[in-house]
Amino acid sequence: MIKNSVPRVTTLCLFFVQAAIAGADTSIPFRIAAAVEDAARPANQVALDVWRKPGELIAYAGVKPGDRIADFMSGNGYFIRILSHVVGRQGRVYAFLPIQQLANCAPEETAGTIALRNHTHYSNVKLLSMPAEHFSAPELLDEVWIVQGYHDLHDKFMEPANVATVNTAVFNSLKPGGIYLIVDHVARSGSALHDTETLHRIDPATIRTEVTRAGFQLESESNLFRNPADTHELAVFDPAIRHQTDQIVLKFRKPRV
Repeated sequence: MIKNSVPRVTTLCLFFVQAAIAGADTSIPFRIAAAVEDAARPANQVALDVWRKPGELIAYAGVKPGDRIADFMSGNGYFIRILSHVVGRQGRVYAFLPIQQLANCAPEETAGTIALRNHTHYSNVKLLSMPAEHFSAPELLDEVWIVQGYHDLHDKFMEPANVATVNTAVFNSLKPGGIYLIVDHVARSGSALHDTETLHRIDPATIRTEVTRAGFQLESESNLFRNPADTHELAVFDPAIRHQTDQIVLKFRKPRV
């Protein structure tokens, strides 16, 4: 009787912890909700959760324990810290900083990622740096993410990158069936690349065209960050729209065969 009752109590405890952490949103698995609540996360990053919705995004992407995942242009390491605990000890997270970004951006833009080098709390995180076009990992990956940075590949500070080559490199880095997840600020329909340098926005149609040319299939889109009140006319850093821009989430998949 005692042996049989312990798992039931544990299961009930986990259920209620999940509800408390996830705000009773059962669509966010407990492991992901717990990773978001990790006490080691910097307070300034936790403050962004209300806008960046990490639990919902990671659940949508389908990240699971044991996965190998890369965060392309990982910046301050916001998602790296959370993903580290989602994939667990059997998984691996690669924080990728292109050398163009390191050479041409202020150090504080990448300091959050660099701080994770040899960090014992994130022992399954490995830092990578090479030209964006040469992106690769020591093993085939389950997912590659670019969050709010795809448009930057077209900008001067990235020299700019050869985006077709970058997308092919991502394609080659993934396992068959692997996911390429892109989140970016939406520009006016039909504007293509016109606003990447000035407003830091990109037409989602341009992303779809460029990525599918590399062999990916568009599996789905999410409205998680869509904001119809955004006119697409302001730079994303403008205080009037900061953190509340209309953003597209695109999930591409490498064909399984």
